[in-house]
Amino acid sequence: MKPCRECRREISDQAMACPQCGAPFPAKEKWDGWGFEYKSRATLFGLPWIHISFKYRPTRRPVPAMGVIAIGQFACGIFTLSQFGVGVVSISQFTIAGYALAQFALAYSLIAQMGIYIHEGHGQIVRSVMELMSML
Repeated sequence: MKPCRECRREISDQAMACPQCGAPFPAKEKWDGWGFEYKSRATLFGLPWIHISFKYRPTRRPVPAMGVIAIGQFACGIFTLSQFGVGVVSISQFTIAGYALAQFALAYSLIAQMGIYIHEGHGQIVRSVMELMSML
């Protein structure tokens, strides 16, 4: 038995929530959310070389992966592997990138199911910015 970090009431070490105050994982001294996160200690221009994040804060807000190589549900970096990504080179479901491989993309060059490109695009429904502007 340990005290809950919020209300200090005695609680089981294995409790998922405090029955008194509702704090998640109340036996832990510090708790900063659900999920997995890894950041390399090595950095480049202040960004970690690798940031992997499949994590949510206690407020249920997602923690985006931000790094040279960013992997996660939400990612921003030079190389991204994500569901929602912004990067120079991106493999994502939805992305804004220089070069993209995605289901839905806005990119300089892309391979996508649906996308808008500036230079070159391949996929099921892809259009160039110039082509879309000529339709107006």
